[in-house]
This record gives sequence, structure tokens and C-alpha cells, in this order.
Amino acid sequence: MTLWLLPIFAFLLGSIPFGLLIAKSKGINIREHGSGNIGATNVLRIVGKKYGITCFVLDFLKGLIPALLAYNLIKYTDASETMTIGFLREHAFDLGSEQFKAQSLQVFTGLCAILGHNYSPWVNFKGGKGIATSAGVLAAFMPFGLLILTAIFILTYKTTRYISLASMVAAGSLPLVVLYGSWSHSKLADGTWNKPLFIFAVFIGLMAIWKHRSNIKNILAGKEHKFTKKKD
Repeated sequence: MTLWLLPIFAFLLGSIPFGLLIAKSKGINIREHGSGNIGATNVLRIVGKKYGITCFVLDFLKGLIPALLAYNLIKYTDASETMTIGFLREHAFDLGSEQFKAQSLQVFTGLCAILGHNYSPWVNFKGGKGIATSAGVLAAFMPFGLLILTAIFILTYKTTRYISLASMVAAGSLPLVVLYGSWSHSKLADGTWNKPLFIFAVFIGLMAIWKHRSNIKNILAGKEHKFTKKKD
């Protein structure tokens, strides 16, 4: 039972609507402006750069903290990559040879943080699009993979000036990055690769694209907001 407190904690932490709270502190109901989204991009556009960055960092931490806890508190036999935070060792749950179960619980905890953000009970089960929170989860599970996705995001954004499109391209690339990581560590061949992480990657990639469906319509109609460079 204690083990299942991790996903519950992840969902509750993920559900905190930081974007809504930050905008409200400036007297703005963020749901009535721009895209109506409570995520960092809309906060950046409506409230200002420093508030958008603050929102991104807080949403990122909503994913990072529970994912790191799960990564360190749920261990299994031969999982040399786990238990990176020493003071958590005495509190870890050892699932022995149940590698698939341990990995599933780890990624499920991360998923709950993202679901909490996307479907927050504090805002009628609505929320953001999960990009910053997903990035926090990925920073815990696959930090090098996150760097690759960040490079994809930046390249797409620099080319198109659409944050929404850059987010979707990065999200769609996630399953391929997971497979590449497994292949580069020679885990695909012997079957020891993290299958739950791949399923997680496919799911959150599709969910991120689905949450951007209004942006897709706007891009096709030429109405999507572009973050253009300011002229001197």
C-alpha cells in the first residue's frame, strides 16, 4: 500500500495549477486570455517572460520530483542505474527479480504527475498540455534523451517560430529516442530494454499531440501565434 503512495503523491503534486496561480497573482485569469491554457507558454505570452519561465520551472519540478523519488525508491535485481540518491536507500522498495513490475511502477508514477497537470481536479479536470512536466519526468528517467529532445525542440522552433509545433515534433520523436537509447546501450538485442518506458513514451507523445489539436487547426489555418524576434 505504501508503494502506491508514490503515484498518488505524483498526481497531487502535478495537479497544482502554477500557471493559474502565477497569473492570478498579477490579477489575470489566464483561462480567459490567449489560448486559455494554464501552461508556461500562455503565461509567457500573456503575463510576461519572467512569469512564463517561473511557471515552466515549477511545472518541470512537478514531474522531476516524483519521478526521481520513484526512480530511487523502487529497485529491482541488477538495476545498477537505480539508487542514485544515497539517503533514500533505507526506504527503498526492493521488488527483487520483478524488473517489469518495478519499471512499470516507476514510469506510472511519472505518468501520474503528467496526468495531474493535464487534468487537474482544481480546475475542473482541465490543465496544461504537459510539455514542461513531461520534461521533468524525462530528466529523471532519461536525461541524455531529454537533451536530444531539447535539441529537436530548439531546431524546430528556430525554423518555424511555433512553440506548439516544436513541442509536438519533440513529443512525436520521444519513442524513437527511447528506442535509440536502448539500442545504443545494447539492451534491445538481449531483451533487457525498458519496455514500460517505451509504452510510456508512446502514450505521452500521443497525448501531447492530442492536447495540441487546437494548435494544429490554427497552424493549418495560418492563425497560430508566432514568437518572432523583436526588432531593435
